[in-house]
Amino acid sequence: MEWAIGGDGVSTEGVDQSRIAVHVERAFPKIKIDRPVLVMHRGDGTNRLVVASQLGAIYSMANDDAVESPDLMIDLTPKVAYDDKKNEEGLLGLAFHPKFKENGQFFVYYTSSKEPQLSVISRFSTEKGNPNKGDPSSEEVLLTIKQPYWNHNGGTLVFGPDGYLYIGMGDGGLGGDPLLSGQDLSTLLGKILRIDVDKKDPGMNYSIPKGNPFVGKANAKGEIYAYGFRNIWRMSFDRKNGDFLVADVGQDLWEEINVVTQGGNYGWSAREAAHPFRPKQSGGNATMIDPIWEYPHNEKWGKSITGGNVYRGTKVPLLQGYYLYADYVSGKQWALKYDPKTKKVLENRVIDWPSSLPVVTFGEDEKGEVLFGTVTSGGMLYRYVEGDAAK
Repeated sequence: MEWAIGGDGVSTEGVDQSRIAVHVERAFPKIKIDRPVLVMHRGDGTNRLVVASQLGAIYSMANDDAVESPDLMIDLTPKVAYDDKKNEEGLLGLAFHPKFKENGQFFVYYTSSKEPQLSVISRFSTEKGNPNKGDPSSEEVLLTIKQPYWNHNGGTLVFGPDGYLYIGMGDGGLGGDPLLSGQDLSTLLGKILRIDVDKKDPGMNYSIPKGNPFVGKANAKGEIYAYGFRNIWRMSFDRKNGDFLVADVGQDLWEEINVVTQGGNYGWSAREAAHPFRPKQSGGNATMIDPIWEYPHNEKWGKSITGGNVYRGTKVPLLQGYYLYADYVSGKQWALKYDPKTKKVLENRVIDWPSSLPVVTFGEDEKGEVLFGTVTSGGMLYRYVEGDAAK
């Protein structure tokens, strides 16, 4: 299963790609949520889970398989545009403030129903004295971004160890990056943004951290943290070492996983993963950072990566330190072991997942246990279990 191409690609030589003795089981068997594109905890010590539907409803529930129905935390469906024929729009991102327990703030990325192809990043608050109930009237819009097409909206929101909010933006859509957004620092499209939600610059509902790499540079947006992305579909920080892992959906041939650093250029659309795509754009490959892992479009792998989390829980010791991810088209899953010291992938192990349903998202609970969601069969959640699956 090697595909290294003489200096033009990520080598798989020496990488263990055998099956790992872990399987999958249904979590919360009584619950189905339509298009559960987000699952996470609130970081407030309760270990409650929050699950968001792409259609606009956000639910919270006890982290207990006995739960029969989730509680509606907030219903944003009137604000959210979603259509099955444009299934890369909708409610796409959700993050809870690091001090949610004190301030009740959470942040949402959605496609607006008021104006076509408008991405909105907003702050909401919970009702006073009730952390389980969001207040729709509390919305404060932080940022709006006009999308040239309906697809490639990205949408992941995540707070970093530095307390800043990171926003994953797609390149604006269609195919092949026709507007050349990935390498264009004058647009927010095709970038990871970093903003400070606890301060406000003049005329804005957020501030731009002074340490952002392009602050004060001509023809560059100060919000940009890193660039050269096509359509980020899930990004996360390793809660143990702070590694910033970003999965970027490919165009014609390759899917990729990156460890992202400040100011980094990850290639799109001069490159697709570690391979030339439009090599004359932005001076070629010299300044571009290779992905740590890539896989080709074929039946053995798939065609659309869904990024996940590094497992830091306790219930599945065999997965400790592995980055869990999947492919939406093939439904296959893997556990990737990356060594940050050598900057090399040591393992990319196959996870037993016989159902092979499309995995749309990953998330973790407050204790580091990783869950994932599928959009078929009404929308279900799953977890990992050590050992071989029961026959």
